[in-house]
Amino acid sequence: MAELHKIIASVKDALGTGARNNSHPADTIAAVPVSPSALRTELASAFARELEEVGGKFLGILSPAEVTNRIVSLAGELGAETVALGQGVAIDMDAIGEALERADFRIVRTLPVADIERPAMRSRVAEAGLGIAEADFAIASTGTLAVVSNANRPASLTLLPPASLVIVQIDRVMLNLAAVLAEMGPSGIAANRMTLITGPSRTADIEKRIVLGVHGPKSLHVIVMWPRDD
Repeated sequence: MAELHKIIASVKDALGTGARNNSHPADTIAAVPVSPSALRTELASAFARELEEVGGKFLGILSPAEVTNRIVSLAGELGAETVALGQGVAIDMDAIGEALERADFRIVRTLPVADIERPAMRSRVAEAGLGIAEADFAIASTGTLAVVSNANRPASLTLLPPASLVIVQIDRVMLNLAAVLAEMGPSGIAANRMTLITGPSRTADIEKRIVLGVHGPKSLHVIVMWPRDD
């Protein structure tokens, strides 16, 4: 991740130069150019801050190789003997499943099934200690994940296991919900069912005490993946 630190340092230097120039208000100050990578990093950092504020756990901005190793470590930390995972948007979930199997975890893979078999599939997912899904988008302003459900990635993956891990590509971290909806477009919104996840499940009891995990995962972990070619 040395390249990431270089990007952040270059942004700080550029901002510092802009501040010095601003000591002459009468001068015309040109906008500081910011690279697309720096903008993505800033959005990811804002998302991480908001995620932590709502009780989620940010596991970092990781390369594809680091993602697999971190997932295996997390499954061990959680004591999740069984892990449920579906197909990804762009991530090779099969490779992640194989790495988990080599580490002696049992895997439940969600696949398209007939209507009569869906209750059995949901039951297997619910019995897993950890559910893994790839988000279609992340929303920086609220720390929210947007996951489109389909037969390969049912909503049960992020709803039923007691711990949830969601992975999102860094270029799919958007500023706000409006940006997500604009990216999907009217046809995409009409054709898909999207789940918005903001932190782990939390419910207030009659005494207004917050209880985690009643209607969904008790813990939510998120990884932002840095692309291979950056």
